Amino acid sequence: MNSAFSNGAITLDKLDKKALKKYLKPMSPIPTGMNPGGKLTNPIQCILFDIYGTLFISGSGDIGSARGKSPQNRRLEKLLEFYRVDKSPQQLLRELYRAVEKTHGQLRQKHVDFPEVQIDLIWQDILKSVDLDTARKFAVEFELIVNPVYPMPHLEKVISGLRNRNILMGIISNAQFYTAYLFVWFLGVDMNDLGFDANLTFFSYQYRHAKPSLLLFNKAAEKLAQMGIEKKSVLYIGNDMLNDIYPAYTIGFHTALFAGDARSLRIREDDARCKGISSDLILTDLLQLLDYIS
Repeated sequence: MNSAFSNGAITLDKLDKKALKKYLKPMSPIPTGMNPGGKLTNPIQCILFDIYGTLFISGSGDIGSARGKSPQNRRLEKLLEFYRVDKSPQQLLRELYRAVEKTHGQLRQKHVDFPEVQIDLIWQDILKSVDLDTARKFAVEFELIVNPVYPMPHLEKVISGLRNRNILMGIISNAQFYTAYLFVWFLGVDMNDLGFDANLTFFSYQYRHAKPSLLLFNKAAEKLAQMGIEKKSVLYIGNDMLNDIYPAYTIGFHTALFAGDARSLRIREDDARCKGISSDLILTDLLQLLDYIS
């Protein structure tokens, strides 16, 4: 993978590809019942995407249960057995949540408004006496068990269409070291070859700030300004009114709410920060995006 996107991540040749393949199962989005529409008032030169729930279906939602003899629980038990971890899935989850909260607390003391962890370091601490590479392998398999993912319909066609229109593409996403590899695992091509600009890719774990913090959006705006691109020429697309639309709107980007999957759509009607904010576009299929981009 292009080093611009790896930033300390494991390399694919160090992963057991057979172990991963069993997790990469097809999923389909669940309709939300919303209607697409809206308009853009300026030509768009750059599109920035969220990943989970926008470019990829995110199957999480039952991560905290992992109890009884559910398929998820059985897979976690097998994972723990394979890595010789003498813990139950429930104990593992409790330790994970405690470790994440501890790190969040430490970062809040440093005035980080929305903290993000580096999950490989969290797992290395929980698993004890394992090297970082082993912790990263474990982290990948654990993530694919508790949060199965699959590309949204028409993902490749939309990326290709934007690339052919010479639209700059980037990412602002709550993400971890393995997130960039989703494109390789499912599409067989890394982000650079797909057309994503490494200078416009902002993953939360790299900055220890998570959305809806404005930090990632400010950094994107600064980088775009250096490239001569104004905020009014930027479109940000995400599935969450708080994590995506609110900060992008606050920064001054155009916004599109992706309402293509009921699992991940977050309207946040009761959150005061989202009051009076609406997206410029509502998309229920990624392919609709091409209708707005000349």
